[in-house]
Amino acid sequence: MKSLLDFIVKPLDKRYDNEIKIGDNSLITNTSTEDFKSVSNKAIVVSTPSAYSTSIKEGDIVIIHHNVFRSFYDVRGKRKDSRSKFIDDLYFCSPDQIYLYGSNENWKAFQNRCFVKPLLDTNDLTLDKERKLIGILKYGNSSLEAARITPGDLVGYTPYGEFEFVVDGERLYCMKSNDIVIKYEYKGDEIENNPRWASSS
Repeated sequence: MKSLLDFIVKPLDKRYDNEIKIGDNSLITNTSTEDFKSVSNKAIVVSTPSAYSTSIKEGDIVIIHHNVFRSFYDVRGKRKDSRSKFIDDLYFCSPDQIYLYGSNENWKAFQNRCFVKPLLDTNDLTLDKERKLIGILKYGNSSLEAARITPGDLVGYTPYGEFEFVVDGERLYCMKSNDIVIKYEYKGDEIENNPRWASSS
């Protein structure tokens, strides 16, 4: 069973990830079906596209766009699955909806995607909690490596191209390679604004 152009994936655990562990208890963080922040973005690859080869293999874990598993209510109040739904717990996933692949602590960015850790804003003269448009590259890719920008580098990026993900409990910004526009030298006052979140597993 293969799609011509899309990956076929299934949820790693469940479609919605709206539960966190606090000691021996579980806490439901959101009961809204349509809230994208509650949709799980971890999947297992069931099959790869037949039209081309890819570095992603069957059985790999991938971080995907939240709309793949997301459900919604139509104008009549009937709950419906996303257009990505195939059969049972299987979903189509286009290559541009995949951002990372691999496994915990061993992720690789897919295609032109990269991930940046945010930094705390330590300036007492602002109310901002986070430094704007600057962070530490967490996951890079071959095009950034060609520009001599590698994980751990302090980078600047353009506005409005980033969007938030939580990967292994860390809050990161996902963006494209061409959103990274400058590499800075460290000054020694950089502090990651990256508390580890509780896991639902």
